[in-house]
Amino acid sequence: MPTSNTPASVLVVDDEPDLRTLYELTLLREGHAVVAAPDLAQAREWLAQQRFDVLISDMRLPDGLGLDLLRELAEAQRPEKSIVITAYGSAENAVESLKAGAFDYLTKPVDLKQLRSAVTAALQSQRQSVTGSVLNAVAGAVAAPAGGATDAARKGSPLATSAPSLQRIVGGSPSIVQIKARIEKVASSMAPVLILGESGTGKELVARAVHDCSHRSAGPFVAVNCGAIPENLIEAEFFGARKGAYTGATTDRDGYFQAARGGTLFLDEIGDLPLAMQAKLLRVIQERRVRALGGVQEEAVDVRLVSATHRDLNALVQAGQFRQDLFYRLNVIGLRTPALRERRDDLPLLVQALLERLCAESGQKVPDLSPRAMAWLRSRELPGNVRELENLLQRALALSSGHALEPEDFGESEDMQEVPTQPDTLEPAAGSPSIPQRPPEDIPADLQTYLDEQERQVLMKALRESDFNRTAAAARLGLNLRQMRYRIQRLGIAMPSPDDDDTA
Repeated sequence: MPTSNTPASVLVVDDEPDLRTLYELTLLREGHAVVAAPDLAQAREWLAQQRFDVLISDMRLPDGLGLDLLRELAEAQRPEKSIVITAYGSAENAVESLKAGAFDYLTKPVDLKQLRSAVTAALQSQRQSVTGSVLNAVAGAVAAPAGGATDAARKGSPLATSAPSLQRIVGGSPSIVQIKARIEKVASSMAPVLILGESGTGKELVARAVHDCSHRSAGPFVAVNCGAIPENLIEAEFFGARKGAYTGATTDRDGYFQAARGGTLFLDEIGDLPLAMQAKLLRVIQERRVRALGGVQEEAVDVRLVSATHRDLNALVQAGQFRQDLFYRLNVIGLRTPALRERRDDLPLLVQALLERLCAESGQKVPDLSPRAMAWLRSRELPGNVRELENLLQRALALSSGHALEPEDFGESEDMQEVPTQPDTLEPAAGSPSIPQRPPEDIPADLQTYLDEQERQVLMKALRESDFNRTAAAARLGLNLRQMRYRIQRLGIAMPSPDDDDTA
């Protein structure tokens, strides 16, 4: 295995002598040790004699498919990172090679700059994996009791598990353990990832974890909400625009693909992408090149593509609202974020993690959560998942005046009649009197807007009764001045004039 200062060993497999020589010369100039083979038989002989860092293979060879070689390496658990060269427009072969374990693929005619970049990325990924294995062994030797293995050794590379975004995926339920393990596994390739899950389940956090655990972690992570861009601007936003391309384009500007160069591009709500743009995105994925709006030449882009949606893409494909070929290219590796109702046992851990983060942002002490308050949270359906839970906790922090959060801090006082007396019991015990039910109310269409309005009303009442003195209003609500200012700014509350006594 090479270090950053030693050459890598590369095996090139291609039946065209001119192309084989071109790839060899290109990589030799990069300082790598290169051997070549014209077919699978010769490649197998080389692989039997030595181990390589990178394997570059054409898909179609005289005696079989490069895909067969990939599968053999995977079965033998060989360490080589594989790069497959496919014919132009051969989407199926490219996807199959990635699913078979290829690190990356290139499309003919191969851009030599992209070839060098792919080899460099493959080497970085392999060095990261080896470094993680070494650190893991050291950690096991230091921390493991005699005859036992550490949790770190069982769970994988500390390089991956130390990623901040991976640590923010909180919980110990089987679905969370599974998705974290899968993130660590898929992060090491260039294969596109599609994240499916309901709104509020943390799809962007999963995408960030894929980025942070990969060899691209030092590069940019660019997140784009596909449903939030006006359709007439979407091409310029994605691919950039040249001066004069449209009214108001006074300078050249880069798009999201250029901004994410060397890193990860996260396309959130990909199901909302217009059909016309889907065709252009498909071409970029296949060609790894973009042309800016109003531009003449294409430029190569080096990005890892991760996309997400809460919608049923299969249903959209059947309805003709989403291109099947694009879905096929995006869904090489699938991840699913579980809904909160599927992992109720994680609720205490989630609440604690969210409270710690919210309090760190607002500068207040982390309060306790009473058993009654936890019981109230457990009784909620929480259709908005973790995002709704966070909003409820944020509201409770704003309304709470004690050292512990109580059910009353989450809603109006009459709601509290419905709180079960035992944290894990949602139904009254047999023979006990029934709990009085409150007349049903309309469920708000937008929970966040509803909660913000409730908080705004409370703050405005306290401010009016304190003649808009923020210090006095904060004291009435059990807040400090910094917390009060944070809430006023977040909710956009207009103050008639600055207080003279709260400028500290």
